[in-house]
Amino acid sequence: MTQRRFSAEHEWVRRDGEIYVVGITDYAQAQLGDVVYVELPLKGRRVEKGKEAATVESVKAASEVYAPLSGEIIETNEALSADPAKVNADPEGEGWVFKLRPDDPQEFEALMDEAAYKRFIEEKP
Repeated sequence: MTQRRFSAEHEWVRRDGEIYVVGITDYAQAQLGDVVYVELPLKGRRVEKGKEAATVESVKAASEVYAPLSGEIIETNEALSADPAKVNADPEGEGWVFKLRPDDPQEFEALMDEAAYKRFIEEKP
């Protein structure tokens, strides 16, 4: 089974061997509305946990995508440049934003599991 974790900023992370795939959650894309543009991070860029890594713009607003783990961006989802609506259509699949190689894989374990994330969004005012 694929293991996924979630951040309080509504990013999901999926472990794929030594690589971690990152995107925004279904909850986040629903709050944003129709995504019209995704500013992807540069390949090779180092990101710090909790800091801005990318930007997703919708018809309503622009929202940062924060790095749920510190590490190096090794790939970005170039398909989002041509079709940013993939973020709405399949946010936790084809709408992934970037892949990274983490500095400390233990940061992944500290993120919320799916049950904890569901409780987190249900408790939001």
